[in-house]
Amino acid sequence: MENYPGFEHGIMGPELMDAMRKQAHRFGATSLYEMVAAVDHTTRPFSIRTERGEVHTADAVIIATGASAKLLGVPGEQEFMGFGVSACATCDGFFFRGLHVYVIGGGDTAMEEATYLTRFAEKVTIVHRREEFRASTIMVERARSNPKIDFILNSTVAEFVGSTDDGPKRLMSLVLEDTRNGERTTVPADGAFVAIGHQPNTSIVAGFLTLDASGYIVRPGASTATNVEGIFACGDATDSVYRQAVTAAGSGCMAAIDAERWLEHQHHAAKLSA
Repeated sequence: MENYPGFEHGIMGPELMDAMRKQAHRFGATSLYEMVAAVDHTTRPFSIRTERGEVHTADAVIIATGASAKLLGVPGEQEFMGFGVSACATCDGFFFRGLHVYVIGGGDTAMEEATYLTRFAEKVTIVHRREEFRASTIMVERARSNPKIDFILNSTVAEFVGSTDDGPKRLMSLVLEDTRNGERTTVPADGAFVAIGHQPNTSIVAGFLTLDASGYIVRPGASTATNVEGIFACGDATDSVYRQAVTAAGSGCMAAIDAERWLEHQHHAAKLSA
């Protein structure tokens, strides 16, 4: 990660996560490495059931399930993810300085990522399955007017091809398929960024938390509180705009403060009514 504050030379994501976890443990937090299968919001305290069948209770819950980049699902995509294939230009663009990279997509995300990548890459090629774009006119025009950006239209990526035998594992080329006649061509590629949007990981709360049309959790007020009292939400599960580690961490701090204050209020209210 090159863009997280405080690390001049960058830091690997897992290393940062481990340091954050250990810091939280030093202050008394515990970690359970399980998948949550269901949250019962109708009981107090809340009931949380894991896929192992274990049940945990909580007086307050913070939903921080994040969002996942939508991927193409074609051969080589997973194999070379992190080795030339990426789903985040702001995370990985630095590593492609002076190189030729491709951006796959036709929406605002693709145009924004392509424009951002011109800060580092020598050339950026946008690959889109149609001639028309879903992106706003101003975003398309901004990309078209950039001399470092060109377009391959009516085409999809059928395969990511790279080297795994000799030398370091890395992406080397893309197999493009013409959406009109099915013809395939192979083009050399130093990098490829899949920019077809994100999917929030909110299916587990879809039955009781208010979601927007794209599935992101809606927070009705200025805080991180949701429509269910005692349940808070933060990070990329609520954010369709910024989607950065630093903004997720910041909103996580907000959710912790909101939850703590809510619990204190509940405690004092219970004492007064006793």
